[in-house]
Amino acid sequence: MEIKAMKEARTLLTAFDYEPAPLERGYTDRSLHIRLGENRVEARAVPALVREKFIGGKGYGLKLLWDAVKPSTRWNDPENAIIVAGGPICGITQYPGSGKSLVCTISPMTDMPIDSNVGGYFGPYLKFSGYDALEISGKSEKDVVIFIDGNSGRVTIEEAPLEAVDGHVVAEQLTEMYAEDEEDKKNISIICAGTAAEHANIGLLNFSFYDLRRQVARLKQAGRGGIGRVFRDKKIKAVVIRFRGTKGNLNKPADQSRINKAGIKLHRQIHDLDDAQCRMRQIGTANIIEVMDAYDLLPTHNYQYGSHPDTYKIASKVFIEKYTTQGMPDGCWYGCSLSCAKTADHFELKTGPYKGHKVTIDGPEYENAAGLGSNCGIFDPEIILEANFYCDTYGVDTISFGTITAFAMECYERGIIDKSHTGGLELTFGNAMAQLELLHQMSRGEGFGYHIGLGVRHLKQYFAEEFGADRAFLEDIGMEQKGLEVSEYLPKESLAQQGGYGLTNKGPQHDEAWLIFMDMVNNQIPTFEDKAEALHYFPMFRTWFGLMGLCKLPWNDTTPADNGMTDEPAKIPEHVQNYVDLYNGVTGASIDKHELIRQSERVYNFQRVFNIRMGKGLRVHDAMPYRSMGPVTAQEYLSRQERYDQQMKELIGVDPEGKSVEEKIAIVRAYRVDQYEKLTDAVYKRRGWSSEGVPTTAYLREIGMDLPEVLEVVTPLQA
Repeated sequence: MEIKAMKEARTLLTAFDYEPAPLERGYTDRSLHIRLGENRVEARAVPALVREKFIGGKGYGLKLLWDAVKPSTRWNDPENAIIVAGGPICGITQYPGSGKSLVCTISPMTDMPIDSNVGGYFGPYLKFSGYDALEISGKSEKDVVIFIDGNSGRVTIEEAPLEAVDGHVVAEQLTEMYAEDEEDKKNISIICAGTAAEHANIGLLNFSFYDLRRQVARLKQAGRGGIGRVFRDKKIKAVVIRFRGTKGNLNKPADQSRINKAGIKLHRQIHDLDDAQCRMRQIGTANIIEVMDAYDLLPTHNYQYGSHPDTYKIASKVFIEKYTTQGMPDGCWYGCSLSCAKTADHFELKTGPYKGHKVTIDGPEYENAAGLGSNCGIFDPEIILEANFYCDTYGVDTISFGTITAFAMECYERGIIDKSHTGGLELTFGNAMAQLELLHQMSRGEGFGYHIGLGVRHLKQYFAEEFGADRAFLEDIGMEQKGLEVSEYLPKESLAQQGGYGLTNKGPQHDEAWLIFMDMVNNQIPTFEDKAEALHYFPMFRTWFGLMGLCKLPWNDTTPADNGMTDEPAKIPEHVQNYVDLYNGVTGASIDKHELIRQSERVYNFQRVFNIRMGKGLRVHDAMPYRSMGPVTAQEYLSRQERYDQQMKELIGVDPEGKSVEEKIAIVRAYRVDQYEKLTDAVYKRRGWSSEGVPTTAYLREIGMDLPEVLEVVTPLQA
């Protein structure tokens, strides 16, 4: 449809003019608040206490959300807000991975706060436009587009009836509409969702950045927790921002030379070592597909197994040699030489409403290949790319979709559901066309695909109540916790990774702690206390990236040549010091690596208390499905019988000889569940929480998060 016709169909609802707040040492100390329905726009000062305690990014998002909602608020209530915020480091161009923003809302999956990090240009442009955070609440009756012009200082809300909804189309339309010419397109960034996000609780948000070399608006995703569902429920088609004049000193850092020095050091390291380490510039996160398979960690057939003979068909070299464009800069913010944002260009679609179209696909990421691929028994790279594309443009979380579909496929193969329940779809492992059809149904809000879009927790209840399925068995094999689907690593042999999934604030997402190799492969954390220390430090360290507007990949997907010679190689000390230097260089502060962790502890504990305020966040909510710990079925046990029998002798002290498979499964289960409970006790103790997972008032005072509203929630729950 012509851009002119779209413009003519617009109705201006409100306009807000402002004087962009100056950026100083990483902050504007202003936030932008938009109330849909009332069409109210206002700028607010960020109080000094908020800046001190919550720092930025995820911290600002959680604090603004706390202030916006009540304990009774659910995802589709008007007061639920979507908050986008970078942090003080967000937007610098000298250090790789500095363009991230964090998105927070009350999740339709978990009914508590969710945070999701995302690349693209929106976060930096928001800051350069004068705001440390954007909060959108309320609901519109009709579809709207919000536009922020960061140079002129103007915000508009317009009814937008003709623009598309699907991500790749609306991003192109609005980039064309708001840019003055081809060169200006790089100054536009768009937040959008997709048609599936109108029906599916697993809806995501796309954040765009314009690729001048490919001449296409590319999409990065705030994927987890259903934020796109909230976005479309508010009738937002898109949020568009324009900012001209990006350069390296816009954050007005206190010490530019300190930032430059850290950046030059890391750029040199990436140049010299990436090709021999993780190959991020060649294939991105998909570099570990075959590695996970080799270590029995690649989720296969709904996490029953950890490897498959056909994995070679979707190995990273397949995508490098046949699909992804090589030799082009692929950072999703300026200055990122790690360049992990791989792209398959001119890919011709074979199904769905865009069949025959040649499209640009940002992927595959490892999670997409594992979730859409091996976990569903699909080992066709073109199917993975097609599903990847449709998930993105429809606004669907690839991790949740892969895990949900794998669960449904196992239920189908075990006879729990059949064709009469699935609308005729044969949901057997490996049925790629059935998987794609579920996606297309989801975009239309119809058929069995509609139920898939509501998540594993919904399917467990649906299958039990409607089809008489054994609820206990479904609980064992349904890989969700707190309502969020498990991401794509098999944690059966890593107790620490079970904790890295279960003992989290938002649900089983690996961005808090990825400890499989430390624990299972390298045996670096053998005791409960060692594991508890790791499950304290790494979630706090990774939380810090979310406070700052940083990507975690430059931290541990490239390492100094002498890192193995350091006292704590898993922490990558040189990089930790880089981050301390970046923070101090931007803000003028003088923190050390210990205060870095303390900053995160304040926000992490605040989020835990927020969960408790919303009726979650206790020990009972931290239990994991047993499939994540050990073998649920005889097939699983027998697939690794030698391993399990040996563990029974050496770890449990029971001779497996003469025992049936069912008896051995029960013995292993009792042991592994007990190990998880002991780990939970150790982690809670290390974090300063009670045995029920409640932060103690003493610890909150120690870390400086003893705000009155926080203490009000936890004081009645003190043991």
